[in-house]
Amino acid sequence: MGSIPTIPTNIKLLQKNIIKSHLAYIIGVALGDGNLSNPNKRAVRLRITCDTKYQGIIKNIIKSLKIILPKNKISIVKRKGNCLDISCYSNKLESLLGWKVGLGSKYKQKVFVPKWIKTNKKFTLLCLKGLFETDGSIYLDRKYKMANFITVIPTLADDVMIMVKKIGFKPNIQFLHYNYKKTKITIRVSKNVENFINLTKIKKI
Repeated sequence: MGSIPTIPTNIKLLQKNIIKSHLAYIIGVALGDGNLSNPNKRAVRLRITCDTKYQGIIKNIIKSLKIILPKNKISIVKRKGNCLDISCYSNKLESLLGWKVGLGSKYKQKVFVPKWIKTNKKFTLLCLKGLFETDGSIYLDRKYKMANFITVIPTLADDVMIMVKKIGFKPNIQFLHYNYKKTKITIRVSKNVENFINLTKIKKI
């Protein structure tokens, strides 16, 4: 009976970096359009809501979740209109994403981008991709291309500003007070937008 071969350290490191790359993307996606709950009181569920027209984004989210949680089932649930939910169950989700079930909304918990993402350019780019593909938009304003990210979470807005600046761009920020409790925060990249899109590989398709 042969012995079990050891996995070389460099291969283990490569596998770890691949998983962290996909996790950085999913953290961006989840901070944008994700929700944590525990409906069956046994396992935490991550639910990500997507517009059905973004088939490329849906496929990328499913692919990344399968790499991060290879033993867990990924489910698709169609909703009314043009939306669907991508969901999976795992008690690792709270530690992976950085916020908790039962402590209120992401706004109340003041969610933020983990430090390990912000201190690594590759992970920063992947997280920005996830954020802009969910709570962001690419559009034309008087024939000029713009990239927007919108949130009501000040801590998340601060991190997005930091990350966009870190990769060499000069975003501007606007605040719209639309009720007594929350402020709509818009972060806009209006210069060298094509370079920004190419660098982060944002694909709203």
